[in-house]
Amino acid sequence: MIFLNPKEILDQLDLKDDMSAAEFGAGSGSFSIPLAKKLDEGLVYAIDVQTEPLSALKGRAKQEGIKNIRVLRSNLEKQKGSSLQSESVDLVVIPNMLFQAEDKGAIISEGSRILKSGGILVIIDWRKGSSKGPEERFSREEAVKASESKGFRIEKEIDAGKYHYCLVFRK
Repeated sequence: MIFLNPKEILDQLDLKDDMSAAEFGAGSGSFSIPLAKKLDEGLVYAIDVQTEPLSALKGRAKQEGIKNIRVLRSNLEKQKGSSLQSESVDLVVIPNMLFQAEDKGAIISEGSRILKSGGILVIIDWRKGSSKGPEERFSREEAVKASESKGFRIEKEIDAGKYHYCLVFRK
């Protein structure tokens, strides 16, 4: 059963093929792979704290002939955790990660730090009250409040299916 369709979500964003992007909590690349295909003249940073899924992502990218993904193992809850330059990317996607993070504010701050002025932050997470997914949730309202406190303004909400919300913010 597919809970999220990354391609459908990405199709609803105003993306240009030469943009740079980062997927926080990339795991095996559920968003990194479709992002790299969509931003074929750009660069995608797939960032996660776990080695094994990133290794799987590298293999999958190689198998599919995708050359514009850079895999980074880092802890996004630490200051400058992504290791990327400040104001260096156009888009940060945080799918299904914040519900399990201890310091959600630090992760959103890191997104703000690396985003260029006018950059896009996308937060996708489990809806409160949905019948599927983990017990622990980071609600839509909490995501809006946390992001606005870091200087983002909400731009729109995208339909991400019945189990998730998807919020698009602008820096």
